[in-house]
Amino acid sequence: MGVFYAVRENGMNKADEATFFKEEEGVCILTMDEWQRDNGWKEKFRIWHRVDTIHYCKMESYRDFLFGTMCVPQKEDVAETAFAMYILKNRVLFLDADGSICEQVKTVSEGVKGKEYSIERFLYDFLQSFLVDDFLYLEHLEAEIAVIEEKVLQGMAEGFSYRMLQIKKAISKFYHYYNQLSQIGEELLENGAGFFGAEELQSFHIYADRVRRLAEETKALREYAMQVQEVYQSEIGIRQNNVMKMLTVVTTIFLPLSLIAAWYGMNFTYMPELGLRYAYPVVIGCSILIVAVSLIIFKKKKYW
Repeated sequence: MGVFYAVRENGMNKADEATFFKEEEGVCILTMDEWQRDNGWKEKFRIWHRVDTIHYCKMESYRDFLFGTMCVPQKEDVAETAFAMYILKNRVLFLDADGSICEQVKTVSEGVKGKEYSIERFLYDFLQSFLVDDFLYLEHLEAEIAVIEEKVLQGMAEGFSYRMLQIKKAISKFYHYYNQLSQIGEELLENGAGFFGAEELQSFHIYADRVRRLAEETKALREYAMQVQEVYQSEIGIRQNNVMKMLTVVTTIFLPLSLIAAWYGMNFTYMPELGLRYAYPVVIGCSILIVAVSLIIFKKKKYW
């Protein structure tokens, strides 16, 4: 059965169905199944509108109502929330897809302070309630990226690609989410149905500005993540260059030794050095000298 609230000047109070429709302003929460069964709710609200599956945030203006859907991404241990809403002149109807809106509306109703409360003020408070901890969440992501960057610079980049991929996916999801909320704010500010007065529109201006700041913060966070990704690629490139440099040094040192081994490995009959008594230690000495001279040259050239 639906959940009803009466919105009065001094706040919000729970109501039953009969009282709800007698009140001047109110909030109703129905499940998607209750709405789709069409057991008289559409006639009571004078809305004959089909609700499709909810995958993103949007707001559409019709002649007698505004229709919107919200799909709030998962944030740490807070589960994803999806719902639809109809905004009428003096009513707000929520269609709860996952059972989370009742708690959200209850929290808003308990936090009402001051007088002259209205359905428009409730709508503003309700939309703002989904943004309460978002700046802190983005700061948490930024701090995590900073830790990853520090580990990369320290040469401890194990699991970097997987964790950075998860963070970038979360940032991208919230970036699109805030852009969609920004469009909702713009639709409310257009006030095509003429539901809101100047004071309410000022509140929606505040909401739209906050969403835009969140979108800008998320965009900056995405650029930061890309910079860390580039740092990681640079570190990998530096390591590969160091490995190649070492291989080059080793190869260069052993080239003359390989030449000596190949030279004296030739099966010619008349090689005078083969008959000399000290030929073997001389070759060893030459090899050691070649290695020593090569190392000195590489050291002076700062190749290692």
